[in-house]
Amino acid sequence: MQIMNTKSKIYGLIFDVDGVIADTEPVNAKVTIRVMQDMFNLSGVRPEDFYAGIGKGAEKYVQAGADAHGLKLTDKQIKDAAKLREKYLIETIQSEPLPAFPGVLELINDALQRDNFRLAIATSASLELSRAILESAKVPFSKMVYVTGSEITRKKPDPELFLVAASRMGIHPAHCVVIEDAPSGMQAAKAAGAKCIAVTNSTTADKLTKADLICDSLGQINTETIQMLIN
Repeated sequence: MQIMNTKSKIYGLIFDVDGVIADTEPVNAKVTIRVMQDMFNLSGVRPEDFYAGIGKGAEKYVQAGADAHGLKLTDKQIKDAAKLREKYLIETIQSEPLPAFPGVLELINDALQRDNFRLAIATSASLELSRAILESAKVPFSKMVYVTGSEITRKKPDPELFLVAASRMGIHPAHCVVIEDAPSGMQAAKAAGAKCIAVTNSTTADKLTKADLICDSLGQINTETIQMLIN
């Protein structure tokens, strides 16, 4: 891998998708509740039952809901449930579009116009699901490095996802800022050696205290903020 010379002042900006680009958590919970009912006849599942799985990939998300109700599932059952969940999610997003969170497109478009910025999407979601979300939110992902959960072997809080994104941008992780919404993603960003901005879209600020900066909206963040954090 060829790393950019730090004197050239190249900055990396890496975006998670779920809970950062668009408000996916309500639909994530809604369709997973439906999966638990359809596959396992489990009723009474609530959105908060999935909290332990947020940001850790589809299988951990399903597992969290099962654990909350004492439901023992085999690895195959979890994989099958995650596949059905993805099918339901894509269908739902295509029929009920998800707009981008405030400030997201403004920050992306501002950074894309700057010669000293490189941008990446890095998500635990599959290529098919993440593309449905990005297209719905009108994110210009074709102009960005794009890494999905389909390409990595270790999920967050392991740093692999963000290390791959930084590598593909040709930037040292220390010169990157990761934007995350979940504790596991924040941990992965820090483990990669990157700076982390945590946005409180999916959880409260007290769960994100190890981030370098916490905000309520990306409308509060601009390219100057990114440069200050890295410098």
